[in-house]
Amino acid sequence: MEPETPRTLLVTADDFGIGPNTSRGILDLGQRGVVTSTVMLANSPYAEEGVAEWRIQDCPLELGWHPCLTLDAPILDARLIPSLVGTDGRFLKLGAFLKRLLRGQIREDEIEAEFQAQFHRYLDLVGEPPANVNAHHHLHIFGPVGRALRAVLGEVEAKPFLRRVVEPMSTLTGIRGARIKRLALTRFGRQAAKRQAAEGFPGAEWLMGITDPSYVHRDQFFAEWLAAAPGQRVELTCHPGFLDTTLDGRDGSLADGQLHRRQREYQLLNQPTFAEAVTKAGFDLRGAAELHRQAEPTALRRAG
Repeated sequence: MEPETPRTLLVTADDFGIGPNTSRGILDLGQRGVVTSTVMLANSPYAEEGVAEWRIQDCPLELGWHPCLTLDAPILDARLIPSLVGTDGRFLKLGAFLKRLLRGQIREDEIEAEFQAQFHRYLDLVGEPPANVNAHHHLHIFGPVGRALRAVLGEVEAKPFLRRVVEPMSTLTGIRGARIKRLALTRFGRQAAKRQAAEGFPGAEWLMGITDPSYVHRDQFFAEWLAAAPGQRVELTCHPGFLDTTLDGRDGSLADGQLHRRQREYQLLNQPTFAEAVTKAGFDLRGAAELHRQAEPTALRRAG
């Protein structure tokens, strides 16, 4: 009997560059080999500082791109992309953006132009195309945003690993936390994932780990997700970091638990129990570039 093929797990820390202490926490986990990839907010005022720290540490952590439409200011002059910004010239918050999108008030050509600017900012900072890409707040699952992003990424010779926001039904019904949000994301994400696969963008079979801040305080949070994960190629999304007060008022506050959520996720990922859960679930940790080299784009499998 031939040995069973190990399952592969991509552990992606979102929001690199959002704030200096968040980036430092992610880099620390990268040095420890716990997080295998991270994605950077190229429009963040702290992105350049984060990349500089990544270089100074000579960190083996894979540094991808996190295109953004709902945080801080755009790269382009706000007057060029009026459908994407508020009266202050900054991006809309998530709720306001989704309302405009559903009303048909967001211009796809403006999204593509801003993504082009963010992509070239990423290239200026990092020096090479990203191996791993996913949009802030998973916005690439929505038609105009996904089309604009894929158009920008189409200029890359080796298409990057593009997150497929599809969660298996077993976890949607079996793991607590943000179930309505997770159901909605999977509904839109399944269609987006089919389009991504058809256009040759590689991705994992399943995405695990989406939740609300309060639920990460469970000691077994990540272990539960890993134990429930089916399939051979899985991505685990996480948002770790050290306490970062530069996020307050930008991406959460002490009141809503976002700042402490990042600290808590850092703690959970840094515990020996996380590595034990990875091994117990039969996973090998891999970066997106390595997964891309190992296999052709995985066809989307229907949730059971």
